[in-house]
Amino acid sequence: MEIDKKIIIKLVQALEDLKKSIKDINIESRDTNVEEEIDLSDKIIIKSPIVGTAYLAPEPGGKKFVEIGKKIKKGDTVMIIEAMKTMNHVPSTSDGIVKEICVDDGQPVEFDQKIIVLE
Repeated sequence: MEIDKKIIIKLVQALEDLKKSIKDINIESRDTNVEEEIDLSDKIIIKSPIVGTAYLAPEPGGKKFVEIGKKIKKGDTVMIIEAMKTMNHVPSTSDGIVKEICVDDGQPVEFDQKIIVLE
């Protein structure tokens, strides 16, 4: 693929013009990932062991592994995280009652991200 130098020059010029036009404008950034302040002193947090895509059920439209209020035991699968076409079952790290599910079905997750809160 050959890149046309004229297009690159036009793009650079457009970016320079944009930078000049917003030079005196104060742009406020808002953090959209503001988490609720929750008292976690008596809670157990299950975190993602890997980076991938979280699935709350074993198959699309299937019954979810966990739901809020459900009692689970240590070792029970709480969700599946797909990484590199491999489905990895995430086990519960302890017994408890599910108080919060912190990810949606099909949502990307990061390593060490909070995914489930138990009580």
